[in-house]
Amino acid sequence: MNKVLKLIDIKNILESRVANSKFTTLKSLPQPDSFKDIQKATDRIITAINNHETINIVGDYDADGIVSTTIMIEFFSALGVDVNYIIPNRFEHGYGLSPLILEQIYDGIIITVDNGISAFEAGQICKQRGLDLIITDHHTVGETLPEAYAIINPKQDDCNFPYKDICGALVAWYLCANIKKTLKFQYNLMGLFDILCIAIVADIMPMVSINQTIVKAGLKAFINSTRPSIVALKERFDLKTINEEDIGFKIAPLINCAGRMADPHIALEFLLSFDIYEANMQLDYLLELNEQRKEDQLQIFNEAKLQVEPEDNVIVVSSKNWNEGIIGIVASKLCDKYKKPAFVFSIDNSIAKASSRSTPDIHLYNLIKSCDSIIPKYGGHKQAAGLSIKATDLAQLKTLLNTNILTMEKEDISDSYNSLGVLMLKDVGAELYNLIESFRPFGQENSYPLFTFNNITILQSNKIGKNKEYQKLVVTDGMVTVDILVFIDIETLQPNQTINFIGTISQSIFRGDTTYNIHMKELKHIY
Repeated sequence: MNKVLKLIDIKNILESRVANSKFTTLKSLPQPDSFKDIQKATDRIITAINNHETINIVGDYDADGIVSTTIMIEFFSALGVDVNYIIPNRFEHGYGLSPLILEQIYDGIIITVDNGISAFEAGQICKQRGLDLIITDHHTVGETLPEAYAIINPKQDDCNFPYKDICGALVAWYLCANIKKTLKFQYNLMGLFDILCIAIVADIMPMVSINQTIVKAGLKAFINSTRPSIVALKERFDLKTINEEDIGFKIAPLINCAGRMADPHIALEFLLSFDIYEANMQLDYLLELNEQRKEDQLQIFNEAKLQVEPEDNVIVVSSKNWNEGIIGIVASKLCDKYKKPAFVFSIDNSIAKASSRSTPDIHLYNLIKSCDSIIPKYGGHKQAAGLSIKATDLAQLKTLLNTNILTMEKEDISDSYNSLGVLMLKDVGAELYNLIESFRPFGQENSYPLFTFNNITILQSNKIGKNKEYQKLVVTDGMVTVDILVFIDIETLQPNQTINFIGTISQSIFRGDTTYNIHMKELKHIY
């Protein structure tokens, strides 16, 4: 788009994004009874409570799964019901409800959260052992379903829940809501919004409709929360206000890093902390793990880049030395850098496990499904997925992916993924920044506004960051001078170069002084 934008143009564009959104208020949120099987599951759970059966919660090791598990534990605790909870360790048990996890469950009923829709073997074992399995999940549903007493997943074709793209924690929250309603139990479910918003942001759900409504309320709840873990986070990061970027870049990585580097129960116990002392002890450990994660991630990313073949349409890289807990982040970074779907494999003996990420125009799950003749196990959704194959099939899979992507119908990408238009440097300031901020929270399908900047001359270029891996530029268009922060992986830019690029507006406050600068997202041209 070459149109030079005015503030009113930007306001109109942002308003149009959400003009047709449904469920934009808390009162308008859909009722839980529209989920397939939710009442069946609820009745079975209430029977288990009344009969004093063991209730086993099986979560997932990412932020969504950890929050899902926390929500279930807190809700059942409020009911006065003790539950047995297990989150798989990815290094010992693999993903989700597996035969290995079932070795730790002896009786009662099982409720999965944020997993289970691909637990075919485990479902059969549960049936053989007489264990009633209730699956709550949000991942893409395959052609067949696991054996289960009840399956609550909005992506089932015959599920009437009116919005499909919600995270696992929200599905778990809705199950709690239905149990509460059926029992006529007095409990403030919105008291869970302070952590529910973490799961929605961390799992990169579309930031429209239900998700935007709950995250908006959740961010307010976060700032006012007295939950010890949230208080510890606010104090440690000096958070007087918070937005979805703080969740995405500061908080979600801490919750995720426990499962990536060690044991997800560390993050679970942090969220469940009873007092601020315990919370701070757990937070110290999470911060330490996250620093190690950053170092390992950078090393894997640099090694992975050496394997990328520019002519490929799909990136497939692998190593026996890569931590499988980190490869998902590396896949995301490769996808961002090369604008192609990326599959990063960690090889252990004869098995290669991958995390994959995709560009907005390629439906990743469908791409993987097109190769399922050699992929025995996979799961995920539109832009993120995991899979396992024989290590000997890696070369064949790479060929299949690169062939099949050519025949795939590409997804329609709305303008929200692109530059809104050309912006002049003189308009980078408080008025524009405050206008944009009024439309938060942003995310998938409602991205933070991007603008095109043309004929910008570099006056100064400095390396910044712990490892000098980023750049800070001082630039001008001949009339106005501003700073540009470059956190993307591009060549070092030099003074006297003239550039065209796409970027976002940001605010910096230092010693009480407020300035407005630009974050470069994509370099378009160097003159």
